[in-house]
Amino acid sequence: MTDLVQQDTRAMTVTASKSHYQSEEFARRLRGRYAAERNFKIAGIAALALASMMLVVLLTSIVSKGYTAFQQAQVRLEVTLDKAMVEERNYTAILRQALYAQFPQITDRTGKRTLNELLSSGAPYELEALVKQNPAIVGTTQTVWVRADDEVDQFVKGNFPRTAPESERRLNDAKIAAIDAMTAKGTLVQAFNTTLFSAGDSREAEQAGIWGAIVGSMLTLMVTMLLSVPIGVAAAVYLEEFAPKNKWTDLIEVNINNLAAVPSIIFGLLGLAVFLGFFGLPRSAPLVGGLVMALMTLPVIIISARVALKSVPPSIREAALGIGASPLQTVTHHVLPLAMPGILTGTIIGMARALGETAPLLMIGMVAFIVDIPHGLTDSATVLPVQIYMWADSPERAFTERTSAAIMILLGFLILMNGLAVFLRKKFERRW
Repeated sequence: MTDLVQQDTRAMTVTASKSHYQSEEFARRLRGRYAAERNFKIAGIAALALASMMLVVLLTSIVSKGYTAFQQAQVRLEVTLDKAMVEERNYTAILRQALYAQFPQITDRTGKRTLNELLSSGAPYELEALVKQNPAIVGTTQTVWVRADDEVDQFVKGNFPRTAPESERRLNDAKIAAIDAMTAKGTLVQAFNTTLFSAGDSREAEQAGIWGAIVGSMLTLMVTMLLSVPIGVAAAVYLEEFAPKNKWTDLIEVNINNLAAVPSIIFGLLGLAVFLGFFGLPRSAPLVGGLVMALMTLPVIIISARVALKSVPPSIREAALGIGASPLQTVTHHVLPLAMPGILTGTIIGMARALGETAPLLMIGMVAFIVDIPHGLTDSATVLPVQIYMWADSPERAFTERTSAAIMILLGFLILMNGLAVFLRKKFERRW
């Protein structure tokens, strides 16, 4: 009798369960749950699509404005390097004579002044450098290529409208006629802009380059890496492997995490007060920039190094200690080598962040106008992000395209560094 009651009870339970799962209320709740999951997926896909679209718009805007900066208008001239004029360093007159020879019909002063404005103000220095490089050409006639003025360059690239009234154009009709004549004869062409990669900053757009900023960035990163990497790794090893767990180490860990979130300009203010104000180090120098960047990247390196050390299984430490290794030998011979890929990844990401920072360096004076290429850690210098900031503030159209070109180059460096970090992580990553 008891068995029959239990069977009836189970049958009633199964029937009740089936009726519950087949009810309209359960079906409605199930449809709502599926709809919520579907809407969440759609929202995620929409967010990714929107972010991708914004990225495409940003990159398209930068590239469309900056790719023309990799070309520069150049003028071909047949110059006669008269010995007397070379000795007097009158290279301007030599270039002008060659330019006037292409337009023998122009004899008045106004027309010649118009022709003079077609050449860059740095063209005589280009010719002087050519003569210094090969003094044997003095007294001969040579075919040389010199930079055109930035307004001529922009007109050739189509950035200045030809159809606008003369009063609203940067170039008058006489200049446009001369440009058209030289273009037709092949004496005015577009060539690869080597100046962009070989010169420092300049007030004239056609003479401005980013090499000085690149050298300054490399010197600054060198100081940053030499200081932050050893100190950061040593601090991470001590905190993770040797430091006792008490309120003081907890306080240190909290402060390290907080420093990683501090705005970068605060580190610039600290560098201004300590390194410049107290120690009197030179302003706008890679040494000071590297010290400030080292302070900024230290928390990032310490946190990433600690995470890498934590990822090493405890069994590695126990095995090393079990065969008689000291705690220091365990860390240096076993734990640290196994954690090195993660440490390298965090270090490269920290260096990439330092490469792209601007605000801290503005506070220590690296926004100064620097023409010369720095040769040491105490020479005045600027860095690539600050160079972009300075060019973006210039009203000339030629500086606009150079700003975008410099952004493209900086993005290339950042992508390369982050790609290297991903490669090292994939190549040396250990799965336990």
